[in-house]
Amino acid sequence: MAGQGAGRTRVEHDSMGEVRVPSGALWRAQTQRAVENFPIGGGPVPMPVVHALARIKGAAARVNVRLKVIDADAAAAIAAAAADVVAGRYDEHFPIDVFQTGSGTSTNMNVNEVLAELAARAGAEAHPNDTVNAGQSSNDAFPSAIHLAALVQCRDVLIPGLEALRDALSRKAIEFADLVKSGRTHLMDATPVTLGQEFGGYAAAVGLGIERVESAYGRVGALPLGGTAVGTGINAPAGFAAAVIADLAHETGLPLTEASNHFEAQGGRDALVELSGQLRVVAVSLTKICTDLRWLGSGPSAGLGEIALPDLQPGSSIMPGKVNPVLPEATLMVCAQVIGNDAAIAWAGAAGNFELNVMMPVIARNLIDSIRLLGNASRVLAGRCVDGITPHPDRMRAYAASSPAIVTPLAPLIGYEAAARVAKDALAHGRTIRDSVVALGYLERGELTEADLDAALDIAAMTRGAD
Repeated sequence: MAGQGAGRTRVEHDSMGEVRVPSGALWRAQTQRAVENFPIGGGPVPMPVVHALARIKGAAARVNVRLKVIDADAAAAIAAAAADVVAGRYDEHFPIDVFQTGSGTSTNMNVNEVLAELAARAGAEAHPNDTVNAGQSSNDAFPSAIHLAALVQCRDVLIPGLEALRDALSRKAIEFADLVKSGRTHLMDATPVTLGQEFGGYAAAVGLGIERVESAYGRVGALPLGGTAVGTGINAPAGFAAAVIADLAHETGLPLTEASNHFEAQGGRDALVELSGQLRVVAVSLTKICTDLRWLGSGPSAGLGEIALPDLQPGSSIMPGKVNPVLPEATLMVCAQVIGNDAAIAWAGAAGNFELNVMMPVIARNLIDSIRLLGNASRVLAGRCVDGITPHPDRMRAYAASSPAIVTPLAPLIGYEAAARVAKDALAHGRTIRDSVVALGYLERGELTEADLDAALDIAAMTRGAD
């Protein structure tokens, strides 16, 4: 409670009686009860969700005054207070732990109480339940806030980060377009590719991740607001939800609509589970990319050493001069966390009983965490790692030229089994494929010509396939 009155308290009351609240706190009785009831995780509901909930309250106030549900002074004061909360000016006044009542009622009331208190300090009469919460229930307002916060964070944090990474990889794909290297399947030598083709694949994977996330926007943007307690809309004025959602859509520029079926929209959290699943796919893609970057840059002497990642910091407290692939490793840890978050979200999403899901705060925590982590990691990986990658073309070409896998284009000319004999001979005697072809007499017997051999063993041509 440090900073909220330094031990001094005031008395607040709710329907259960009186409660002592720190004198400097903007919250009231119900929030204080929740603070005392849930000293569990040590972290509050993510602020983007609190801000989204305040945004909903501000829009509701503007609509409620038009519907003559609350008076103009209260509406103006609530809307102004909500704007300040959205701007982050009162974040310290939303202390309730994530691990609270599964409906998010405690956080909904925390926002109601803070806005009512701010309105009162501005000279307007506003009751947390009767005025700020008018036309709403925790059961529709809180999940609507999660949906809204997720969309805002995807737009402002995740997608810009993924776009930065996609674009950085695309630039490298162009820069590395003509650099031939050995392909690898099963971690074993395969026919040649270009480094540009590999990086183009990475860029495409990130681009598809962006498409996957954005494909969920329509369903995430279908808000349960208007269902109130159980989906029937009890105590919500006619037209309330549609008007509030239109206000929010105008204010945010996001594709927000009213849920087509409020019983589905409150009984389950499937759209959030879907979005989390798309984030899991992005994490899987980034895991593959970062694993490849670590392999490609491994060494410098005893690894592949086909590329050099930027030197960012000393890599060992005991081995002088050692430098590690720190940003791919950090990103891999992010991906592990996102995949774990998704498992928690899926489990929580299955916790809908009849008319309500009762694990919404933990869904909010993990979903916002995943969005933030992936967006930030992608942005940093792009700017501090991918942009600074340099190739080792001679080493790549030497690997490709010495690989037995380049015997593959000879198979249509001399047959698969004969080509396999050439590859085995090259490995057994430490020869190139060309030298083994000569040693095994294919030119001498006229089964191949020099021109055939030159064309077949053109490693750059192998990267282009049939064209």
